[in-house]
Amino acid sequence: MAGLNVIKMGLVSLLAVSCLATSSSWAKEKSSGHPGTPEAEMRYKGAPIPIDPSEAKETLSPKAPPVSPSEFARAKQIFFERCAGCHGVLRKGATGKPLTPDITLTRGTVYLKTFISYGSPGGMPNFGSSGTLSDADVDLMARYLQHEPPMPPEFGLKEMKAAWKVIVPLNKRPKKQMNNYDLENLFSVTLRDDGKIALIEGDSKKIVEVINTGYAVHISRMSESGRYLFVIGRDAKINLIDLWMKHPASVAVIKVGMEARSVETSKFKGYEDKYAIAGTYWPPQFVIMDGDTLEPKKIVSTRGMTVDTQEYHPEPRVAAIVASHEHPEFIINVKETGKILMVNYENLDDLKITSINAARYLHDGGWDSTRRYFMSAANKSNKIAVVDSKEDKLVKLVDVGQIPHPGRGANFVDPKFGPVWATSHLGDQTISLIGTDPVKHKKNAWKVVRTLDGAGGGSLFIKTHPKSNNLWVDTTLNPDESNSQSIAVFDLKNLDKGFVKLPIAKWADLGEGPKRVVQPEYNKAGDEVWFSVWSGAKQESAIVVVDDKTRKLKKVIKDKRLITPTGKFNVYNTMHDVY
Repeated sequence: MAGLNVIKMGLVSLLAVSCLATSSSWAKEKSSGHPGTPEAEMRYKGAPIPIDPSEAKETLSPKAPPVSPSEFARAKQIFFERCAGCHGVLRKGATGKPLTPDITLTRGTVYLKTFISYGSPGGMPNFGSSGTLSDADVDLMARYLQHEPPMPPEFGLKEMKAAWKVIVPLNKRPKKQMNNYDLENLFSVTLRDDGKIALIEGDSKKIVEVINTGYAVHISRMSESGRYLFVIGRDAKINLIDLWMKHPASVAVIKVGMEARSVETSKFKGYEDKYAIAGTYWPPQFVIMDGDTLEPKKIVSTRGMTVDTQEYHPEPRVAAIVASHEHPEFIINVKETGKILMVNYENLDDLKITSINAARYLHDGGWDSTRRYFMSAANKSNKIAVVDSKEDKLVKLVDVGQIPHPGRGANFVDPKFGPVWATSHLGDQTISLIGTDPVKHKKNAWKVVRTLDGAGGGSLFIKTHPKSNNLWVDTTLNPDESNSQSIAVFDLKNLDKGFVKLPIAKWADLGEGPKRVVQPEYNKAGDEVWFSVWSGAKQESAIVVVDDKTRKLKKVIKDKRLITPTGKFNVYNTMHDVY
């Protein structure tokens, strides 16, 4: 007991130091109960993973404290729901520290119980003292972590083909568009907790179809032709949707793993619509598929060495994927190793991959305005990696704010510094503007030329449009409701003026619920901005449409089928990488 008290006192001292060291930007935000880590960051990092714990193979370690079969099953559930997002499925470390037996066995049960209960200045949650876990569960997790991590099954060609289904064969699909929808101004809207997407007409603002998909759709991507919509859920299920059908529906489906985030299609001239690609979190790999049937063609593992310490990582997850406009290539972010892969799909049998060392924890990103330079966020490294897709090389690692999370980012012309690409941040209130013109504005290229103060941390998306004078920044995960339920908008012609905050959730006029405002998305014309007002699965949500020029409310879309709307993807803007 004396040893336990000593550890407690040590942790309390560390927490005090952590609080004193907290930056001013964090001080403005509510505590998460996670020492040294603000609530906005923990809301992002602590999401459960969709892997079924029962599918993970158990390995008991003889040197570890005993855990019964029923306890092991419960511990797996707790770990996958609360811990794997930070520490990785195999506990080798991701944004959180490694928790493998070589470390945990030397620490021992008492230390681990205290750590789990009280947290740490590095961001470890105080699961026990906050009441999130009972004393019995804290004790269980301390014992469980000293055993070998249970291994989820691999997912190869055999498993993919077993999950692959062509619902409507090519020869049975329409030869022309059979509906009257303005497809280029159609929106694919994620209904996150309902396992569906809604197709909404941009002009009428009406839902024209609701289509079953995988769980928690992460993104929608368009084929180069604009005919096919690719949708991927976090459970790694892909739906290929034919927008030409009288009633757009899935014509092929496949499951490519157990957890995923990214899908894309080939866009280079001569390869339009030929291939699709998906990357998975588990297993750590990507698969190239036939573009109009989803038949799996080539699977490539991403396991390998990290860019910094050059040590082996068994779980480097595939985050964002974009299609090159310069070569027949897919550009792939490999999160934990910090590598950007340029995958040439001219010859799948003799696949050529150029590996570019960037920085660890690569996440999302998008193109500069010329669609030559890929701007990729290495979020826990607080950097943007600039990759020249024409030369297939790293141009620069640019230091930005805390945990950049740009989505695709935002391109516009700064009145003083010329063309820039902007990112907001999860970890602080800043918006970083990076110069992107190495020809006419060479002295400003590939460095932060301006830093704007936004409404707060917890931003997921930033957006503008070539025809707009506005820059829209959400703060979806900010703990302050006045921020999470509103949007900050900047005048691109007068950035020094600061932002104006618009009460999007108030305009939606909903009942109870968190009503978090997320992901600005423009219509094709660039004169409307759509916002999701995201509440709970059993609470009313909505989409709010704002006039971009006047910044006034234009329309509130309400429908009982709009269950937890989050991402929205305009067909034209997604096809043409307009952001």
